[in-house]
Amino acid sequence: MAVDGVRVEAIDPTAPMAPGPLLTLADGALSVDIAPQAGGRIAQIRVDGVEQLVGYGEHGSTAAIAWGSYPMVPWCGRIRAGRFRFDGQDHAVPVNLGPHAIHGTGFLLQWQVSAQAPQQVDLELTLPRDRRWPFGGLARQRISVDGRRLVMMLSLTATDSAMPATLGWHPWFRKPERLEFQPEAMYPRDADGMTLLPAGPVGPQPWDDCFINRRPVVLHRQGQRVVLESGCSDWVVYDEPAFATCVEPQTGPPDAFNLDPACRLEAGQTRSAVYTMTWD
Repeated sequence: MAVDGVRVEAIDPTAPMAPGPLLTLADGALSVDIAPQAGGRIAQIRVDGVEQLVGYGEHGSTAAIAWGSYPMVPWCGRIRAGRFRFDGQDHAVPVNLGPHAIHGTGFLLQWQVSAQAPQQVDLELTLPRDRRWPFGGLARQRISVDGRRLVMMLSLTATDSAMPATLGWHPWFRKPERLEFQPEAMYPRDADGMTLLPAGPVGPQPWDDCFINRRPVVLHRQGQRVVLESGCSDWVVYDEPAFATCVEPQTGPPDAFNLDPACRLEAGQTRSAVYTMTWD
């Protein structure tokens, strides 16, 4: 594509992305396979031998956007037309899904392992400062297991300049038999599927929507119950596929760069979030 007459190479989230070498964390009945080279994502979670996520190649899911559980950074969801204004300057990032830019760049890049133990791994990603993301920044993850609990911590630091920033997670859970979800409100969407303000009544399923939610979310599948919790108050739920449901806590709604001035980070500041999954 071209932005202001200059060619910009987009990263295609629909292109295949294989897991590459895996790191495994384990504690009793819980094990987690991590794929640093495939966007720093979790490739699979197993509890009592039961796989929890749509894995690479299942249901034809080989695209980078369509399997495992990956971090969304430095933005979540779509940016309308890949364009936003920050500090009085217009910016454009590559449009890579329909007419919009989606889910940041972190899930498409190789993360580095900075520390590793049997039950914990730390990952880092220095965001390339290029036309895909002009601000740079440093993203970090810590993934740990403790009994039947998985804890994911994600942060983003603005290194040498202010920038907009949201972050979150996009897990592809195998289809649950039941979803317990009681959000306070739902953001409306326009004809382009883009989030609008203000949030209003919760509409019927199926969903591909962002909600205001401050309660745990519970999935039931194969006799197991997993409780999902985060300090994030914006949650996307995508339950349209017959084989999967995505439950995505994030620090701002889709298109936050155009909707929410509070997503700003000053140089040297860090934004962080935590997402826990507990099987009981």
